[in-house]
Amino acid sequence: MNKEISSVHNSLIKKLIHLQEKSRERRKTGLFVIEGRREIELAIQGGYEIKTLLFNPEIISEEQLNSLKKSEDTEVIIINHEVYQKIAYRDSTEGVIAISEAKELNLEHLNLSANPLILVAEAPEKPGNIGALLRTADAAGLDAVIIADPLTDLYNPNIIRSSVGCLFTNSIAAGSTSAIIEYLKKIQVSIFCATLQASIPYTECDFTQGAAIVVGTESTGLSSNWLKESDQNIKIPMHGEIDSMNVSVAAGILIFEAKRQRK
Repeated sequence: MNKEISSVHNSLIKKLIHLQEKSRERRKTGLFVIEGRREIELAIQGGYEIKTLLFNPEIISEEQLNSLKKSEDTEVIIINHEVYQKIAYRDSTEGVIAISEAKELNLEHLNLSANPLILVAEAPEKPGNIGALLRTADAAGLDAVIIADPLTDLYNPNIIRSSVGCLFTNSIAAGSTSAIIEYLKKIQVSIFCATLQASIPYTECDFTQGAAIVVGTESTGLSSNWLKESDQNIKIPMHGEIDSMNVSVAAGILIFEAKRQRK
């Protein structure tokens, strides 16, 4: 018999809301929230351990949860419509929300190919941009996405939502700029920095060997540490009145040129 929760004041519901809203709570507990059947399925495929499943039987049946309950240790809880509306961000998430155990997103946990292609994003400001970067990386089948000097933890619900679950399909790490530069040099990957300073058009670069494409924010670009350690600065020629574009769009152009060269 599954447990039922019918009050928005229940202690577990309060805990879940804190996990959604506070990065400090996510860091302290090592837990985070996933909303939506597709996203939960991708998390399971990515090796995440689902601790709790909460479902609204008015939207999804217990039988339909079978694909999401991979372990006998996963607690399944029935919630009513009022509770579901309180904790759901979207109306189209198929009536199910999960609490999952986070992974350590450390550089040493990355599993790269012999000739890796990596995207590095320094201090991306908006969860929507991070989500778009992760979707692009997934589409291109990159070896890894590395976030340098992150301004938010990657288990922010807005990142999971905007990435449409691609947070779980990519190999991801986060760390300081200095640690990431040291790591890239250690594995002998060339650093290509997207910047207007002392740069050449991206189509003139050779991305066929181990490469890290590094992008910064639209407002401030890349820090001096990256520019100092860059093997080659690259730019996308601009033909309009402005000299910058959305970071996820720019990253997509650079990534797929590298993939084209690698065939």
